[in-house]
Amino acid sequence: MLELSYLREHKDEAIKRLSKRKLQAQTAVEDILRLDEQRRSNQAELDAVLAESNSLSKEIGQLFKEGKAQEANTLKDKTASLKEKSKELQQEQEQIRHALENLLVTLPNTPHELVKEGADAHDNEEIKVVGQKPGLAEGAKPHWELADQYGLIDFELGVKITGAGFPVYKGKGARLQRALINFFLEQNIEAGYEEYQPPHFVNEASGFGTGQLPDKEGQMYHMEKDNLYAIPTAEVPITNLFRDVIIDHEDLPIRCTAYTPCFRREAGSYGKDVRGLNRLHQFDKVEVVTVSKPEASYGILEEMVAHVGGLLEKLGLHYRILRLCGGDMGFTSAMTYDFEVWSAAQERWLEVSSVSNFETYQSNRLKLRYRGEDRKTQLCHTLNGSALALPRVLAALLENNQSAEGIRIPDVLIPYTGFEIIA
Repeated sequence: MLELSYLREHKDEAIKRLSKRKLQAQTAVEDILRLDEQRRSNQAELDAVLAESNSLSKEIGQLFKEGKAQEANTLKDKTASLKEKSKELQQEQEQIRHALENLLVTLPNTPHELVKEGADAHDNEEIKVVGQKPGLAEGAKPHWELADQYGLIDFELGVKITGAGFPVYKGKGARLQRALINFFLEQNIEAGYEEYQPPHFVNEASGFGTGQLPDKEGQMYHMEKDNLYAIPTAEVPITNLFRDVIIDHEDLPIRCTAYTPCFRREAGSYGKDVRGLNRLHQFDKVEVVTVSKPEASYGILEEMVAHVGGLLEKLGLHYRILRLCGGDMGFTSAMTYDFEVWSAAQERWLEVSSVSNFETYQSNRLKLRYRGEDRKTQLCHTLNGSALALPRVLAALLENNQSAEGIRIPDVLIPYTGFEIIA
């Protein structure tokens, strides 16, 4: 959630940056500032009424002490009127605050100045391409055919148990999946991230804190009886570890990593691009989350991007990095880099990670602050990224490493799998 002070002091800048998202930003910001002015004016009037009422109450007490009951009773009539007025003003103030909050939570984050204006994915910037597209022999198969041929994943069994988008990994497929999880976690720990095992369900306050609510409730699985949500990413429970927390400046940055299953409805997803592992309702992901000082966050963002790129290089995958334009960027993000790996059999790019800086957008909702050397508190910056999401990484590994002998396992995974080839 954007800070009101920022919108008041940097109105034109906020409108300019929000316009990169193809929003009617000026109207939205002006509506918020108009309500904010009403709130402050109403509060000033309320404060004046309460101050006058308190002053009169003291005067009435003094008059009674002096035996001037008639004068005191006359003033009591006036205080009754002031109390009624203050009650009306308090009710108005509550209504204004509610309306103001409703507008603020629907306003997305302001894109960083380096973020390009754009409407959708076609306007994203390609920042870096690493490696060469792997060449496959004639007759190479997509991963869903390989998974069936080698008995790695049973999509139909998943449909039987639950429904489409809930695959069953088995045999060497399950071991390869576990190998990837362990590899990513250990690499993250080696890079300085502390491992957590968070809950897989969160309450409404947690969903609000990281910006999934009220923006993405249609994509989340909701258990109405308990009012809990299945997590769409470990970002939600991990970042909420620090909700309503004040961190000492010497303890920053804080780096966390976690493996969790993730649950997403993925409403509106159809066609060939959702076959196999390309788009699932339940999938495994290893996440990294960082809490930092504002002045350090963009340096940390570049470190996180380099770390994710290093994971893909160790797996031998050809990938590219995109900086998302304003129109394709997530609601809460100020800057996002997407990682896509090349699927040789499908001949297209598959997204496997997003690494984002949210600046103070999440921390303002979370009331996540740090105490500086001057002992004053201010909002932290929060960042997160997939390191990595497994389904499309696995899809690319199966497709890109297929040969006449079978599917070769990347060297870095062999200590985790215990086998070098799937045959």
